[in-house]
Amino acid sequence: MTDLPRKAITRTAKLAALPLGFAGRATWGLGKRIGGRPAEIVAREVQQRTAEQMFKVLGELKGGAMKLGQAMSVFESALPEEIARPYRAALTKLQEAAPPMPSRTVHAALEERLGPDWPELFQEFEDKPAAAASIGQVHRAVWHDGRTVAVKVQYPGAGEALLSDLNQLSRFARVLGPLVPGLDVKPLIAELRERVAEELDYELEAASQRIHAEEYAQDTEIVVPEVVHQSDQILITEWLEGVPLSAVIADGTQEERDRAGQLLARFLFSGASRTGLLHADPHPGNFRLLTGDAPDGPPERWKLGVLDFGSVDRLPGGLPEPIGIALRMALEGDAAGVYDLMRGEGFVKPTIELDPDDLLDFLLPMLEPAQVDAFVFDRQWLRSQAARMADRHSPVYELGNQLNLPPAYLLIHRVTLSTIGVLCQLGATVRMRDELEAWVPGFAADPESEDRAEADTEEGPAADAGEEAADGAEEEPEAAEASA
Repeated sequence: MTDLPRKAITRTAKLAALPLGFAGRATWGLGKRIGGRPAEIVAREVQQRTAEQMFKVLGELKGGAMKLGQAMSVFESALPEEIARPYRAALTKLQEAAPPMPSRTVHAALEERLGPDWPELFQEFEDKPAAAASIGQVHRAVWHDGRTVAVKVQYPGAGEALLSDLNQLSRFARVLGPLVPGLDVKPLIAELRERVAEELDYELEAASQRIHAEEYAQDTEIVVPEVVHQSDQILITEWLEGVPLSAVIADGTQEERDRAGQLLARFLFSGASRTGLLHADPHPGNFRLLTGDAPDGPPERWKLGVLDFGSVDRLPGGLPEPIGIALRMALEGDAAGVYDLMRGEGFVKPTIELDPDDLLDFLLPMLEPAQVDAFVFDRQWLRSQAARMADRHSPVYELGNQLNLPPAYLLIHRVTLSTIGVLCQLGATVRMRDELEAWVPGFAADPESEDRAEADTEEGPAADAGEEAADGAEEEPEAAEASA
């Protein structure tokens, strides 16, 4: 596959093969069980084969298909090891590369957007892409002023393919969901679909990146490349040299893992506070560990490079203060306070009655990273959380399905879960509590801010943030699914 398949019938046929293939493998599995093989082993083989085909198809199609694959790949840590191991490589591959566009297609796009003399804008231009993603691919080049740059070129027909894929995939959500226990795929697809226009708008992406680049220009730990040039479907930024986070996940030292994890958490929580924007695509392909002139340490000199600002959540006031207050009250054991705040924010609907102590018991295991000075994020911890939430016979599962996720919190929720998934892939030890205290309003005790939050709660659930998020929402998710 060397180009983005543009004909709807071709893409639909490939996506339709996913559930058909699943059905075929289920039949194959039934035959194996009849033949005497243990059901557990057969089920494992069926799941492995399904995952291998799914991520192969998603990677080839790019567009919305690959976007879903990337979003799902950060939850790989939640899978049981015997299931995850055989196709972890396929998941990771989605984060960094995909089959490239032919050079002639790239040149035609550059000529259309930059003019027939586009080669004169560059001292050098590498036809072989340095990276390929869901809606565009990146080429390394040297700008006419001598700066090394990254040239992102949008795939022709990417918008149409993106929408078509996500609409098609939403029909198969039940088939895809079981591959990552505890992850509700349908709301994830709906949220990705809502943000299609933003992802395709390179002018909007350039504006978001400029805001971050300016804010972090003097930062000693976070690096955001400056925008060099932007035109329709072409975005040129400064080149960022560093170790891809996926490489740190695969082969990094523990020092590299810990440093990358700490800085990733810092960027997640500081970004909204410092820029009013939340980077909403935290898969490993969008981050680099910059060791600079200290490749052997000390780690305190290493920085985190951040790429791809095509998807952001606009939070002018930073992260909502009720998040920090609820976290603090939960850690203090204030079950009634947490319950009242979550009901006021819309996490508990007026028609639902829950036991506050049961709600606190539901939340506390997920808040372990904030209960200690330094927390070791690992796959085993995330798997235990996923298993706890996915057990349909458990009271935890029933309580989780009674909770609601207000639209204002939907993207914050997904970004936080995705970041936790990456931290667990890293196996990083992170001082999470430090970041919460520094950047999340309401987490550090402040009586005045708590009084304001309680007053806001009486007026209604997250009115300001909710209005913007609700404008484009087709429907409100029924379950919080904090279980992913």
